[in-house]
Amino acid sequence: MMRISLVDFLNARPLTWGLLHDPPAGVSVSRDLPSVCADKLARGEAEVGLIPSIEYQRIPGVRIVPGLGIAAATEVRSVLLVSKVSREKIRSVELDPASRTSAVLTRILLKRVYGLDPEYFDTRPESRVPSPESRASSPESRVPGPGEADASLIIGDPALKARLNGQVVLDLAAEWRAFSGHPFVFAFWAVREESASADVAAILEGSRRAALAQFDRLVREESVQTGFSEAVVEDYLRHSLHYELNEGDLAGLSLFYRLAAEEGLIGHPRPLVFTPGS
Repeated sequence: MMRISLVDFLNARPLTWGLLHDPPAGVSVSRDLPSVCADKLARGEAEVGLIPSIEYQRIPGVRIVPGLGIAAATEVRSVLLVSKVSREKIRSVELDPASRTSAVLTRILLKRVYGLDPEYFDTRPESRVPSPESRASSPESRVPGPGEADASLIIGDPALKARLNGQVVLDLAAEWRAFSGHPFVFAFWAVREESASADVAAILEGSRRAALAQFDRLVREESVQTGFSEAVVEDYLRHSLHYELNEGDLAGLSLFYRLAAEEGLIGHPRPLVFTPGS
C-alpha cells in the first residue's frame, strides 16, 4: 500500500483532486496540515507527501516529483503577515505552527527587506519563551500572549477568510517577488527515496489531470465546502497560484534555500534531486 499525505487546503485541490475522488488501487490518502505531511514523510508514516518546500532541506532521503507544486508568481492572497502596527514597529510575530515554509519566508523578508529581527512565537505554549538574547537585553520583558503579538502569520483558508480592515497586510509571495524577482514555491510532492519511481510520478500527474478535466466541478464543490463564491474559488485557483513548476520557480526555490541557510534556519542547502518522471 502506498500512503500519501496531502494538504487539506483549497490551494492544494488542483494537485489532490484525483487522489481524493478516485484514488488508484493500492493507494491510501490522508488529509493533513502541511506540517503533518512533512512529519509523516519524515517518520516513514507516508511514502509520499505534499510538503512545505523548506522541509525538503530537513528530511533526509527524499526526492522531489518533477514539475508539480504550489507556487505563486505575485500576490497569493493566502499567505499573509497581518500587523496591528506599521511595519517598522513590528517587534513580535506570532507564527502559524501549521506552516514551516511561510515561517522561514517571514523571517527572511523581515530581515532582508525591512531590516527587522523581531521575536517569533507560535500558538504552542512552549514556544512562548524569550530567546537568551532577548532575556539578556530586557530581563523583565513580558512574552506576548496569544493574539497579542504585533503581527501574525496567517496561511491557507483562514487567510482567505480573514477580516483585515485597519491592519497592515504583507502578501508574502508578492513581497518575495519584489525582493527576488522570482516566483515563490510553497509546497511540492516529495517521495521517500526507496519509493521513488516513475509510477509514483504518474499517479500524481494523473491527479492533476483529473483536476484540470473536472475543474468546473472542482470549483462548485470547493465553493460549497469553503463558503466562498464560485467566482472567488475560480479566480484564486486560476490566477493566484500555479501548479506546473518551471525553471524560474526552481531558481527562486534555490535562492530561498540559500538565504535560509545564511540566516541559520537550515543547514547547508542540498541540491534539488528529482524522482524519475512518468
